[in-house]
Amino acid sequence: MTNKTPASAKLTHFDQGGQAHMVDVGSKNDTHRIALASGCIRMKAETLALIQSGTAKKGDVLGIARIAAIMATKRTSDLIPLCHPLALTRVTVDFSIDDAASSITCNAQAETVGKTGVEMEALTAVQIGLLTIYDMCKAVDRGMVITDVRVMEKHGGKSGDWIAEA
Repeated sequence: MTNKTPASAKLTHFDQGGQAHMVDVGSKNDTHRIALASGCIRMKAETLALIQSGTAKKGDVLGIARIAAIMATKRTSDLIPLCHPLALTRVTVDFSIDDAASSITCNAQAETVGKTGVEMEALTAVQIGLLTIYDMCKAVDRGMVITDVRVMEKHGGKSGDWIAEA
């Protein structure tokens, strides 16, 4: 497994003339593909306590954020212009709370059996999950910060496995 991209690698969403295009994946083999993405939202301690207590005015913040994140994975190709629409086989979204840092981390895993990866779907899930938390709590804390959104792992496909460096 390697985490390095060769210097000779080219951007695949541009043709030889420099025009944007959807990558042709027709000749690729179907493989089981998995991507895990993560991100964090920092907030006031009072906001985190409100979420944990389940007494936020708009309801179960993390439950609603989980559903929003899952729904978002299914709309990724509608949001990112050159993404292929995928038949997802599994999506999981989990939230972990860090009281000391007054933050919530969202981890999303997307899976498919197909010709192209699911990194964008996992990243979309994280972003929408965190944005939903922001939306539901902005009335009490407009200073929340979404940070560190990134792909943590990807498995399957021609390029094989990749794991982010710590």
